[in-house]
Amino acid sequence: MDIDKHQPGTGPDPLATLFDLAHRARHAGTPVELDFLAVNGSHALAPYRQAALWFEDRGVCALSGVVQIEANAPYVHWLGRLAAQLGDGDGGAPRTVSAADLDASLAGEWAQWLPGYALWLPIAAGEGGHPARGGLLLARDIPWLERELPLLAEWADILRHAWLARTPPLRLSPRALRSRLRRRRAQEQQQGLPWWRRRVPQALLAAAVLLCLPVRLSVLAPGELVPANAVTVRSPLDGVIERFEVAPNGVVRAGQPLFHFDRAQLESRDAVAAQALATAEAEYRQALQQALADGKSRNMLATLQGRIEERRAEAAFMHGQLERATVLAPRDGVALFDDPSEWTGRPVATGERIMRIASPREIEVEAWLPLGDAIPLEPGAPVSLYLASSPLDAVEARLRYVAYEAVAQPDGSWAYRVRATLPAQSSGADGHRVGLKGSARLSGGWVPLAYWMLRRPLAAVRQAIGI
Repeated sequence: MDIDKHQPGTGPDPLATLFDLAHRARHAGTPVELDFLAVNGSHALAPYRQAALWFEDRGVCALSGVVQIEANAPYVHWLGRLAAQLGDGDGGAPRTVSAADLDASLAGEWAQWLPGYALWLPIAAGEGGHPARGGLLLARDIPWLERELPLLAEWADILRHAWLARTPPLRLSPRALRSRLRRRRAQEQQQGLPWWRRRVPQALLAAAVLLCLPVRLSVLAPGELVPANAVTVRSPLDGVIERFEVAPNGVVRAGQPLFHFDRAQLESRDAVAAQALATAEAEYRQALQQALADGKSRNMLATLQGRIEERRAEAAFMHGQLERATVLAPRDGVALFDDPSEWTGRPVATGERIMRIASPREIEVEAWLPLGDAIPLEPGAPVSLYLASSPLDAVEARLRYVAYEAVAQPDGSWAYRVRATLPAQSSGADGHRVGLKGSARLSGGWVPLAYWMLRRPLAAVRQAIGI
């Protein structure tokens, strides 16, 4: 870490040396080369034993006479603490430093790590939006001369220019903002301004006013357009669907055939039931003729009459099933169902939903409100649906109801069903069809901006700590 010592004031012309160092600084290829020049090339201007380069964001990044720095070494840690204290108090001008100028914790170890006299050259003080403060520390065994300080100050300014050119200022970085705030506070203290005219109290007051501004509490939820008063068409019997007469999303009229069941089995059952009825009637007529001469046959007439009624009911039921094999549309509207090929040849049970018939002018917004986003919503609250097909054109609706119980979703989450009605004059007239999906914005009451921002974090904290 030591560089050979000689008496100050000897050697080549200092200005020529400064010009040479400035040329090398401007043409440094990498930041490492510039760091090396700062801690080792400065010896040509004024002799010293040790040199250290420090930046707030990089720490101790270069030492004289050392190629690789051991970041965990005690000497490096102590230098970092020392440079941080010197950087806090620098005003942009070089200043001599001794153990008497430091805190007790640093002054006690001065003799262990540095010679008696040191010089601090500020290089980056956060001005102009520079991301970090920094400086060059030079130490030697003899006092620093007054004639050496201007030359070293000029060299520090050259290094500052080289670093600023290599690292463009980050005017919106946290360090740059803290630096500007620190300088502003120092200027205001020097001017003796009252607290209400200082920037920090004014900014805090403006932030407090901003956080108290009322905003509408709103949440986002997945939503889609669904039919408002759809009629569900269910299977009237157990059977196999043979064919469909309508296409998905096709327009139908009341009484129009929608689909047919396979009639072969139904016709066979209907024929068996009709034959059973004919047999029961024949047995009754035969017993009626025998009853004229046989009293025993007269007693069987009531039983045979009941069997005829039973067979007649079975025949009527099977005939009705055969008539229901062709399902008719209960109303005018649009047929909403899946691909017909998914249904053709598939056995269905009685009551199973096949399709829905909905009016294209009766549309509602359906949304699924997650449990974590459940906010107080009153009937009639505004709901805006931004469809994926037209994100710039919102579908406006009014809240009709929010389900009392949450429903499990396919992804394993739970959500409340929300329904919102569209205005009568716009239902179906805006070109949007049933089934379009998007994101619904549900708007609640008015709350302060601070509550709107902290609602979810406060809920998470409250759930975590249990209060």
